[in-house]
Amino acid sequence: MGKLIVEKCKIEGLKVVQPQVFYDTRGYFMETYNYNDFAEVGIKDIFVQDNQSKSKKGVLRGLHFQINFPQAKLVRVVKGEVFDVAVDLRKGSKTFGEWYGVNLSEENKKQFYIPQNFAHGFVVLSEEAEFAYKCTDFYHPNDEGGVAWNDPEIGIDWPIKDTMELIISEKDKLWKGIKEFVQK
Repeated sequence: MGKLIVEKCKIEGLKVVQPQVFYDTRGYFMETYNYNDFAEVGIKDIFVQDNQSKSKKGVLRGLHFQINFPQAKLVRVVKGEVFDVAVDLRKGSKTFGEWYGVNLSEENKKQFYIPQNFAHGFVVLSEEAEFAYKCTDFYHPNDEGGVAWNDPEIGIDWPIKDTMELIISEKDKLWKGIKEFVQK
């Protein structure tokens, strides 16, 4: 009981979760996921797929979502540091189009819970980062959606220094703004 500390986010449904970490002379131990502990703090999703990626500094992935098979995600960084972002795409939400970002790192061990119908993306701040996440639905390659990472309507304040060279996939360069998303 009380194993997780949850930070409130300005957008309802998003949660930054801090697991309990036990340190000693050998290193540390933590449970990264326990259904009962997460259910106690309101995260009762059933996760069906785990993913992990490795990226180098300046890689920006996103903003992605699944259109007909939306996924909730529980994301964390195993190595390095990223700035992780979720954008509310829930139709009728009072915070539709708003974003929330959090630094996730191997040091702070925070996890970010992102409910269904949010776009998600991150930029790598360290020399490299390993990113792990759980999903509530399987990946459907023909169901991908996205919103431009730099859409001025959303206005994400990415912590990108002038000296940082961004590495963005060709697919992510083609996503349109949130106004395009609303019209569909």
